[in-house]
Amino acid sequence: MKLPFPTHASSLQSLAWTSAALCVVQVSPAAAHSSNQAFVLLLPTGFYVTSGVLAVVITIGLLAIPRLGRQLHRLPSARFFRVPSLDLATLVSLGALALLLFLISVGFWGARDPLTNPLPLFIWTVWWIGFVIVQALLGDLWRWVNPWSGLHRLVSGASTEPPPFRLPDALGCWPGIAGFALFNFFMLAHPSPDDPAELAVVVAIYWFVTLVGMLLFGADAWLSRCECFTMLLRWFAKNSVFGTRDGQLRLGLPGWKYDNDAGPSISGALFVIFVLGASSFDGLNETFWWLVFLDVNPLAYPGRSALIWQTIGGAIALNILLVIVFSTCVYAGLRFIAETARFKEAFCRYAPTILPIAIGYHVAHFLPAFLVNIQYAVAAASDPWSTGADYLGLGTFYVTTGFFNSLDTVRIIYLTQVVAVVAGHVLSLLAAHGVAADLFRDNRRAVVSQIPLALFMIAYTFFGLWLLAAPRGA
Repeated sequence: MKLPFPTHASSLQSLAWTSAALCVVQVSPAAAHSSNQAFVLLLPTGFYVTSGVLAVVITIGLLAIPRLGRQLHRLPSARFFRVPSLDLATLVSLGALALLLFLISVGFWGARDPLTNPLPLFIWTVWWIGFVIVQALLGDLWRWVNPWSGLHRLVSGASTEPPPFRLPDALGCWPGIAGFALFNFFMLAHPSPDDPAELAVVVAIYWFVTLVGMLLFGADAWLSRCECFTMLLRWFAKNSVFGTRDGQLRLGLPGWKYDNDAGPSISGALFVIFVLGASSFDGLNETFWWLVFLDVNPLAYPGRSALIWQTIGGAIALNILLVIVFSTCVYAGLRFIAETARFKEAFCRYAPTILPIAIGYHVAHFLPAFLVNIQYAVAAASDPWSTGADYLGLGTFYVTTGFFNSLDTVRIIYLTQVVAVVAGHVLSLLAAHGVAADLFRDNRRAVVSQIPLALFMIAYTFFGLWLLAAPRGA
């Protein structure tokens, strides 16, 4: 039987905003899983409108002064010290593996509460929220701390023999795309992705399959085309200020590593676009709008298990729509300058330039959850088996949420979210400017070709801000 639910637009709007106000006043902790924000913090309309207008103004300014955008993007990178040898990376990777095996064991045999068991807290908060952001800011730390490379080097030794099998070139990056899709389906649609025992099974199986793939097909081939997290994190690292070139650590403005980059393959470009789509659907999946679209009463949320196929279908549909819109914008820009024959090249090179938007939204979307759940993670690290231990010497430790009750601290959170979204928009524009300059070698043609893509970026920035401001019922 259907629950009574108002269908008139004004009634629905009133209900949504009333519910949102109550959620802000009566905040309460949520599960540790990253897709469930710890508190409902809705971006005020003033922040939403102002930051959207700011994004438009910056876009017009960068398009009007193409030389400025290109010069900012092309500032020379500074050299630092030479990157240490792989021996240290092997030790760090083995240490990360030891930590992961410990977390898996606690997931199997530790407490069942995801807010006291360190496995879900580490996976969803420390790694999926925190580490991903650090990777995007500081560079490719994942090549050091991934839990496979060190063991693979020990097993394979100094052998120069090729791996037993070779991945067919026709596969492209589709195995990685499939893996990333399954990860998102698990994160968003599984009834209990933060259940420690179930998460331990998934993590253990994924780690084992990845190691076997590296041994059979070679570490480089498997990690760059099949292991979705290495693929994701490498692309995020390309937007960081730090990077390596000629064996040396260098520093430059975000996007400097796109210079003279041939871009990914078609499947690699699609993977990058799917990253943006997955990030957006993570926010859309929680909104009143989405639940009403599914004919679900947001104030009587039936639970994730009742919406598994709707969630999976929505994620797929949004990604397909995003690919169509992005492709149309790239093609339209090329049509303006009579360069449609270069569509494939432009599509592949422009695709990574939208990643700063995804990174900015990742920061803004997960910030409230991170501020709360990182405290649970620290407490769990001090007492991983829930035996009353205090290995970190925290003493009596309480998770605080008082900063959500102060206007000053809440305003700081709002400002951080807005800055993250708008900064991602600006960095995407700069990256796209650099790519256009490399492609066309002419300021006027580069600017004209950028107009549809710039409009796409403006629209997506507004979409991200709307997601932060939209009432949530999930």
